[in-house]
Amino acid sequence: MPYLLLTGASGYIGSHTAYCLLKNTNYHILIVDDLSTGFKENIAYLQECFEERVSFVQSNINDISKMRTLLLHYKFEAVIHFAASLIVGESVLKPLEYYTNNTLNTTNLIALCIECGITKFIFSSTAAVYGEPHTSLIPIDENAPLLPINPYGSSKMMSERILYDTSLAFKNFNYVALRYFNVAGASMDNTPQILSNHKGLGQRSKNATHLIKVACECACGKRESMSIFGTDYPTKDGTCIRDYIHIDDLASAHLEALTFLQHTQTSNIFNVGYCKGYSVKEVIDVVKEISGMDFKVIESARREGDPIELSAKNEKILSLTQWKPKYNDLRVIVKSAYEWECSLK
Repeated sequence: MPYLLLTGASGYIGSHTAYCLLKNTNYHILIVDDLSTGFKENIAYLQECFEERVSFVQSNINDISKMRTLLLHYKFEAVIHFAASLIVGESVLKPLEYYTNNTLNTTNLIALCIECGITKFIFSSTAAVYGEPHTSLIPIDENAPLLPINPYGSSKMMSERILYDTSLAFKNFNYVALRYFNVAGASMDNTPQILSNHKGLGQRSKNATHLIKVACECACGKRESMSIFGTDYPTKDGTCIRDYIHIDDLASAHLEALTFLQHTQTSNIFNVGYCKGYSVKEVIDVVKEISGMDFKVIESARREGDPIELSAKNEKILSLTQWKPKYNDLRVIVKSAYEWECSLK
């Protein structure tokens, strides 16, 4: 039975993608994760749902000897690479850590794929590679200038370039880089029974900074208040606008990226978003509406490096793959996130 390697898949996006792949294909999956930011609960739930089709090795991908052994043994059909450091503010304070964890480790993993004959690579990239695009470029397409403004965005941009150059030098090596926009929500397969047993999949991150999760924590009584960073932007209500994508739709983009690589044997880069943005205030209002709860919102100063607006042109992924988003509705995203947050211990 063919195997896929997923690095860093005990985390939020990786665990949902693993679930999507296991549900919709016959692959077995090996997850390699050091659990530094991930969660054993996600691995346990995947193994409960899919049993022997899910294997787990606790290791940092910087252990090149161990990774080489795994790649040679399993002869993976593809590598889907999530393992990374991903907090923008932290990347400014710890740039060397980010370039090591993101760019260097990715480079080493690509080199091992070449060495071990693995020809398909799916890379977890980010809209942060675009930096602060001018509003005239919004919604932004994949050909827009790459001008990251922090080490996190730069580390991902460099990794994309390394993939590109490698694919030129090794003609049978192909990759897809998926530039994520603002992912949110929880698995749509989380039934009330699953949630009542404190199981399922969703965003478990401690000390989260993602808007929808923070607002849901407030609505569940886990936080007393939250802040809006900047209310004087040139938008309809003065707050930043972002393109929020449901986690299940983002997960399915990885399945379609794999199919694309198998059918075309070419490389590509795709934005993954809905081509529609919502303001911070709009999101908070929807969380309050869905939850029926009011909570304190503090208006604070702008954060450096927050673009006014960021949304994705998604015509490319829609036209070149079979990706069809199912949950392009802010209320659906928020409802799934809120129900998950309320169930989370």
